[in-house]
Amino acid sequence: MVDRQSFSYKDSGVDIDANAVWVKRIQSAMGSTYGPRVLSSAGAFAGMFRLSNGNRGNDYKQPVLVGCADGVGTKVLLGIKAKRLFGLGIDLVAMNVNDLITCGAEPLFFLDYLAVNKLDPNALLELIEGIADGCRQADCALLGGETAEMPDLYAKGDFDLAGFSVGVVEQRRTIDGQHVAPGDVLIGLPSSGVHSNGYSLVRRVITANKLNLKKKFDELGETLAEAVLKPTKIYVRDVLGLLSAYRVRAVTGMAHITGGGLAENVARAIGDGCDAVIEKGSWQPPPIFPFIQKHGVKPAEMFKVFNMGIGFILIVRSRYAAGVMRKLDDSGASPHVVGHVTRGTGKVRLR
Repeated sequence: MVDRQSFSYKDSGVDIDANAVWVKRIQSAMGSTYGPRVLSSAGAFAGMFRLSNGNRGNDYKQPVLVGCADGVGTKVLLGIKAKRLFGLGIDLVAMNVNDLITCGAEPLFFLDYLAVNKLDPNALLELIEGIADGCRQADCALLGGETAEMPDLYAKGDFDLAGFSVGVVEQRRTIDGQHVAPGDVLIGLPSSGVHSNGYSLVRRVITANKLNLKKKFDELGETLAEAVLKPTKIYVRDVLGLLSAYRVRAVTGMAHITGGGLAENVARAIGDGCDAVIEKGSWQPPPIFPFIQKHGVKPAEMFKVFNMGIGFILIVRSRYAAGVMRKLDDSGASPHVVGHVTRGTGKVRLR
């Protein structure tokens, strides 16, 4: 009888025991995001969440579920290089919930997918804690997720992550841009920086100019790593707090400024019968944007790729604009009136 070599899953690069440790380590982070609507228990194969929270006054009469998925992109590579993973977790939540609220939806729960070369519970716990922090900022539950160890697909030390968020909005309160009209006012909420788009270009600038991530630059007032890895701002509380203050339709459209910059994303929110005019001089971009431009990116390309300091835009009826500005100021959102809506064909003009 010929002896055959014996193989194990661990020999092929996948450690089941490490996964068991990992699941136990992240339970505390997940539990910190749970509210009374979560029915899940540790070890369950799926998460459970109820729309009713036991208070009849807060239940939805005609609930519309809203879902979205997104990732962090190549910002992950800079986070790995700088050994700053916590903020990437916040980014992952932000990119999803900021999309979700453009419909007027309340984020309910979040799911993550993490694909790694090798599961290192100690190293990756920082990332999960960042995701949990983002969920707490968005007032939603980190309901579950999946971690896949794939040594043949990812290089040593590499990983990728994706997120999925589900929310709900009362049908009569949905916001889809169909009510945007000429005369409406564009109100912008500041970004924290680059957020999570355009990082292939950011990385190209860093590499071509041989910039040191650890170096502190005077024009930034911080290290380059701190500037380019600032977590994406989460707008949930500012936006939902504002919407809840009005029974009438004061806000007619909203746009999360992601890949494609201001023009492309605002165009998605205004419908075919209107144009939008954005005044580029109505706000001051954070220092990271002139820094990137100075190192080899043309102004037109900057506005095409990046948010340029405005991470979220609300389109507001003109008669409510002053009140909306006051409410946003009171919440600490630091809003700017950045433009207006005219008749047109769905285009956005920057001037």
